[in-house]
Parts: sequence; C-alpha cells; structure tokens
Amino acid sequence: MFSFVLIKDNHFFNPPDYFPKPVYNFEHPPLDSNKIELGRILFYDPILSKDNTISCASCHSPFNAFAHTDHDLSHGIFDSIGNRNAPALFNLAWQKTFMWDGAINHIDMQALAPISHPSEMGSNLNEVIKKLNESKAYKELFLNAFQDSTISTSKILKALSQFQLTLVSANAKYDRVKMGKEVFTEQEKNGYQLFKKNCASCHSEPLFSNYNFENNGLPIDPTLNDLGRYVITENENDKAKFKVPSLRNLSFTYPYMHDGRFMTLKEVINHYTSGIEYSETLSLQFNESIELSSNEKVDLISFLLTLNDKDFVFNKKHQFKKIADQAKE
Repeated sequence: MFSFVLIKDNHFFNPPDYFPKPVYNFEHPPLDSNKIELGRILFYDPILSKDNTISCASCHSPFNAFAHTDHDLSHGIFDSIGNRNAPALFNLAWQKTFMWDGAINHIDMQALAPISHPSEMGSNLNEVIKKLNESKAYKELFLNAFQDSTISTSKILKALSQFQLTLVSANAKYDRVKMGKEVFTEQEKNGYQLFKKNCASCHSEPLFSNYNFENNGLPIDPTLNDLGRYVITENENDKAKFKVPSLRNLSFTYPYMHDGRFMTLKEVINHYTSGIEYSETLSLQFNESIELSSNEKVDLISFLLTLNDKDFVFNKKHQFKKIADQAKE
C-alpha cells in the first residue's frame, strides 16, 4: 500500500435549493468525515483489484468528472477490456439504480460489481479484506471510521458509497444563471430553448437526466451485442434500453453513449437528427424526427457547454495525493 495524505473537510453534502430531494436516505447512517476519508482512500487504491493494478479511479478520474476519456470501453486487470464505457460519477444521491443496465439498485452495493467483474478488478471482497488486514494504516482508518478495526464487506462498501455521495456537481454556469449570478449569452439562450424543446423529456433539469432507461435508437454493435436493461430483466420491452446519463460536464466525459461510440457532441446531435434506428422498443419521444439547422446545432452545443462544472472537476477534496507527490509542491 502507498502512503497517503488525509484531507479533512466538513462540507460534505450541500446541494442548491432547486435540486430535488435526494432518494438516498442520509439518516441511516449519516455522512461521517472519517468514513468519507476512508472511502476516498479506498477509491484510489489499486489494492481493490486482483493484481493491485486497477483502482476505482483508473476508470473514474476526477479530472474527467469521474469518467474516463482515453478509450471507449473500460479497461481492467491484465489489459482486459470490458463491454461498456465507464459512466461519470456525480450526483449519485438522486439515483435509484446504477450501471448502464441498472444491475445495482443501491449505491451502498454498487462497488461489488466492478470489484468482482473479471474484466475490471477481477477480485472479491474476501481477497480485498485479507490484503487490507495486512495494513496497519488501514486498520487505523477503519478504527477511526467505525470505532472498530475489524474490516468487513459492509464497512468497505459503506465507506466507498459515503465518499461517492459527496461528489455533487452543482456549480456550472447554468447553476450560476439559475441563482441569478450570471446570464446566458444570446447563443446560449437559443440553445436552451432548443434543449427544452428537443432534449428535456429525458434529460430533465436540474440534474439533466430522468435516470430512466430508454432506447435512443442506437444501432446495436454487432460485436458487443449489448441489449442493455434486457440483460437484467429479460423483459422483451427492455431490449436496447440503457440508463439515461446526465448531460452535466460533457466536455470532460467523452466518449459518449454506453459503448463510447461517439467522440464529439456534434456526432451525438447528428445521431438524434439523422441516425436513429427504429425498433419495437424505441422510446416514444423519438417517433417524431428532430430537425435542427447547422446554426441551431451550434446553439444547442453552446448551451450544453454551460453545464460544465470546473469547480467540481478540479476540486482537490475529491482528489488523491501520495505523500511523495505533496512534498514536491
């Protein structure tokens, strides 16, 4: 295990008033600084993987709004490649399901999936617990967090979820306009109107997602043959349906879609105007074509860029520093 720097901060979770009520129950248990800190350290530690090479942050970099941009599909141990793009991690307290197909229905259990996936971390909680128990530093961290140095599956998962619940993105230009601190340019105003007309049914404000499962008309990749939500429910009506991602921080979270097939926002918009493929499970809102001129596409992108939250992306309390790195500053 590497040496780490503790970062203490009492500002855990403070979304703006216009955000809806979170679905996560913060009362049992409430956020705790020591649990959050333990979760942050675990999130960046490759000790969670079978060969000690892959951490949560390997696919969820803070500088990419906790997504990744260097490849379309997730990469794991032994240079293995997954079958989906790693989704961004923020505003998780408002989400009832996790993963592109909703395989996990509670954030306190979410980390089980990547830890055990053979193409991601390829480990299991028993192996992880064994390695953590060999670390005096971790024993102390668990003692501080839970008043008990015994390391267990539930404590590991709870610490990871507590850290991730603090990843709130709510300070983009859009938010500052919402609070009356800034104003949109004319181009951004035009794009906002286009957004509300064409996109808001799935990407509803202020989270910019309804977090439902939709078939947005993407042709199924013949190699991956990924049927999305259907893999979990085996319901024919769920074929090719994937969880709707938030549109916040798009400049940091490319490539786009569940399989990372689009590198640019222009490609995404062109899909919705001219690339939708009909199928029996196509979401109803796509039965009517979306028509945008070249100028309107530019205006729409201009608005979408107001959803970038640089304060969130470069927030040091979300990052990790080894002691050696701190000494260089």
